[in-house]
This record gives sequence, structure tokens and C-alpha cells, in this order.
Amino acid sequence: MASRPAHFDGLLKFLRRKGRSQEDAEDLIQEAMLRLHVYGRDVAVANEQAFLRHAVHNLAVDQHRRDRPDLRREVSIDDLDAHSPLIAPESTPEDTLEAQQRLSHIRNVLDAVSLRTREIYFAHRAGYSYSEIADHMTISHITIKRHIARALLAIMEHGETEENGTPDRTAE
Repeated sequence: MASRPAHFDGLLKFLRRKGRSQEDAEDLIQEAMLRLHVYGRDVAVANEQAFLRHAVHNLAVDQHRRDRPDLRREVSIDDLDAHSPLIAPESTPEDTLEAQQRLSHIRNVLDAVSLRTREIYFAHRAGYSYSEIADHMTISHITIKRHIARALLAIMEHGETEENGTPDRTAE
């Protein structure tokens, strides 16, 4: 059996601590070593260990981003309803019609907020946690809370204006 290249065991431990399987870790290390070899042909690498550690870290992050679901895709209300029904199955036709009208109003209200706020609101409604959304969109947890609050505020304000018969402020 051939001996392992220098720094291999340290990189393997590093990736295993990050939750990578043995096979995934070995693949990432092999890719990093290939990059070191290609880069080293043109430029002298002063610290190979640091280069490899940085490379496997970046490769692991890239792989994680490729493997997770895309939260930025638009989620239609129909898809959301199929996943988590917004109307009770035992409702009467009148209840269903009323709920569909409310849903249509909510859709119109959310069309008035920013695309980013809509994306975050629907991602949360689809079951993603604040932390998952924040990690995916590379924004802070508090920013996610603010976007959700904006969406809910717009929905609540729209509901109040309809109940009071006052003009809709979201159309302004």
C-alpha cells in the first residue's frame, strides 16, 4: 500500500470534524492536492499545508452549497398549499371560496413587498427555519426576522384596511 502524501492525515481529521464522510473527505483532499499541483507549476507555494487546508475548506463549502436545496426559487402558493394545506379538507364550498379569496388578497399584498421579503416569507412558510434561510442567503438571523415581520405587517395592515373599509395603503 502506498504511503499517504504529507498533510493528508491532518486534512482528513479536519474534514471529518466538519461532518464529512471518509470518502467525501478523501475526494476533497485529492481535489485540493490536484489544485496545489496545478497552481504550483506557475507559482511557488510557500506553505503547502496552509494552501491545502484553505483549499479543502473552500471545496467543502462549495460542495455544501451545491448539495442543499435552493431557497431562492419562487414557491407558488399552490405548491405551498399542497405541502401544507391552507384550507381544511372538511370545509364547505363557501369556506373554500372565502379562503381562496383571502389567499388571493394575501398574494396581492405580498406582491407589494420586495422580492426578497416575499422569498424569505415563502421559504419560511415552506418549512425552512430562520437559520437555514439566513445561511442560504448569507444574511443575518435578525434580517430574516425583519423580512418576515415586514411581510406579516403588510398582511395585517391589508386585513385591517379591508375590515374598516379604508383605502388600501399597500397600493400606494
